[in-house]
Amino acid sequence: MNDIERKHAGVMQAMVEEFEKHRLPILLKIRDEVEHGKPISEGELEFLEKVIEDAGRTMHLMVNYPELHDFCQHVVHLYQDITAKALENEKNKKL
Repeated sequence: MNDIERKHAGVMQAMVEEFEKHRLPILLKIRDEVEHGKPISEGELEFLEKVIEDAGRTMHLMVNYPELHDFCQHVVHLYQDITAKALENEKNKKL
């Protein structure tokens, strides 16, 4: 592994750790709330938008590390679950 690869590996590890410690608990809380019929708040929506923007900025690093593909797929699936259920809740609220 060369210096650039080591640097990227360190950055990726730090990003995964930050996600697991700070963002994942919030995402799981949001998922639990929407699964119980609660709409997403403005603050939660802003949080989701920020995390998606951050993911877009780091995508070039993720592509080069196949060992992160499963992790990324699980995160995308979690976002899909949250947004699909939140949309369903909003539709049901308007009925």
